[in-house]
Amino acid sequence: MNSREKLEIVCAKAWPAVVEEPLGDWTLRWADGFTGRANSTLAVGDPGRPVPDALAAVCDFAHDRGIPPAVQVLKDSDLERAVAAAGWREQVEHAAGHQVSVLTGPLPSGPSRGAEVLDQASPEWWDLAENTTEPSSAQRHVVTTGKVGYGVVLADGITAGAVRGAIVDDWLHVARLAVAPEFRRRGLATTVLHALAGWGRAHGAGKWILQVAVGNAGALALYSALGCSEHHRYRYWGPAPRTCEDRQS
Repeated sequence: MNSREKLEIVCAKAWPAVVEEPLGDWTLRWADGFTGRANSTLAVGDPGRPVPDALAAVCDFAHDRGIPPAVQVLKDSDLERAVAAAGWREQVEHAAGHQVSVLTGPLPSGPSRGAEVLDQASPEWWDLAENTTEPSSAQRHVVTTGKVGYGVVLADGITAGAVRGAIVDDWLHVARLAVAPEFRRRGLATTVLHALAGWGRAHGAGKWILQVAVGNAGALALYSALGCSEHHRYRYWGPAPRTCEDRQS
């Protein structure tokens, strides 16, 4: 596999679905609808069969589990062109943005006063990062599986910022950065990220990796200021009408 494919696998390990089944080198994923990443097929490498047949298997897997069929595929790759040739289309309706920039960079150092990284997600972390105090079993599985730290930063005595970090090999995967609206533009995102970077170094990571929707200009500017640059992009694709019939119905 090339470096883009290897990094996609790192990201997938950091955000594990509840159900993961191999399809050659591809991975079929289900997490009860919680996030596009955990409910789409990671299409990197060789599926071990012609692409149209592999996409049919994606459809069957999704239909059996009640989620929309989707594949996550490297932008402008030969595989993406094969997916398009099979009659699939860019999933532009994807809620978080169907085109994603994968950023990498060295772990930064900087002040992190008022921030810490917890071994377990607090109720306040859940509320801010996931907008719930009662996460579902699928949410808990995706968010808590693996070597994970939960960054929080306090302001005025409350949890004002949150972020999730996961260690995969020597990578720190960063996700779910959130700052409460009333505390934005105070540098709290940078503060909690510095704390998470320190936690990552303490657990053997030397660099970090992030997945950011290309339309999220604020997040892209923040991570650029922290030394990140784009490594590659991926896109979500879904079947066009009548290209993915439920063969069990």
